Amino acid sequence: MHRALGARMVEFAGYEMPLQYAGIIAEHLACRSGAALFDVSHMGQAVVRDAASLEPLVTGDITGLPAGRQRYTLLTNAAGGIIDDLMVANLDGGCQLVLNAGRKVVDVAHMRAHGVTVETLFERALLALQGPRAAQMLPEAAALKFMDAAELSVAGTACVVTRSGYTGEDGFEIGCAADAAEALARLLLARGATPAGLGARDSLRLEAGLCLYGNDIDENTSVLAANLGWAIARRRAEVGDFLGAAALREVRQHGPVERLVGIRLSGRAPARAGAEIHVPGGERVGRVTSGCFAPSLNAPIALGYIRADCAAPGTLVALIVRDKPLDGVISPLPFIPHHYAR
Repeated sequence: MHRALGARMVEFAGYEMPLQYAGIIAEHLACRSGAALFDVSHMGQAVVRDAASLEPLVTGDITGLPAGRQRYTLLTNAAGGIIDDLMVANLDGGCQLVLNAGRKVVDVAHMRAHGVTVETLFERALLALQGPRAAQMLPEAAALKFMDAAELSVAGTACVVTRSGYTGEDGFEIGCAADAAEALARLLLARGATPAGLGARDSLRLEAGLCLYGNDIDENTSVLAANLGWAIARRRAEVGDFLGAAALREVRQHGPVERLVGIRLSGRAPARAGAEIHVPGGERVGRVTSGCFAPSLNAPIALGYIRADCAAPGTLVALIVRDKPLDGVISPLPFIPHHYAR
């Protein structure tokens, strides 16, 4: 189906994935103004029946998650680094998880090593319908609010639907059996969604200031350096009953050495991952982890880690691209407002 729609396919996390169809900018803007459909079946779906067994491994309040709600949380190691960032939904029968594609095998092995019984559903498909018109194209789920989760029937197909996503826009993630995925995708395309690939998914999440695992966060990244302290539930922080809590308490007392920041660049040229961040005309103070040309802003943007004393919004920086400095300024995140259905 992707090839029939004109997709340019690339390898990603062991899968063949559509990078783009009509073009990254067109797909990006279609998501911001209408609705775009992404095939994200490479993500790992799983079920943990016993929420209490999962809670010591993550930063969120899992046992207190109300039925029919979903929460973003972090799977941490003893040093307070991020093994993965994931979504946990409380549905009938237990916690349904969505894991990053490149980390799902690592995540499951880690959970099982700590006594958590995990049922993998890696064969299930996952579609993401994102944009201000998403609810019009999925009326079956229009009553859901942001971070709600429900088991619904969409045109006779049994689905797990959450009102969430990775673009900063309103939208839904829809899990279903693999053999039902193509018909469901064609239905949503017929309702007016624009097919979109990995290219637009990356530029959309970057404008929204959302981290990509493997670029902006990894096992060596402190939760607090990544500005993800909000994903630590207050009760969990106070009790300190999750893996890595002691290390993060130490970081919190002294402050992280570096922080993840947004950067807006002058001109048109983007800075990609790995570019050095310098103070203008001076020393190296950080590195870019993600960068692109932002279609919604008509300007290049980046995420990167910078020495904490240089991280204030408004600070001027120079990003070194092909041995030439590009002028930039530390920018508040997100680069564009989120438009969730609260």
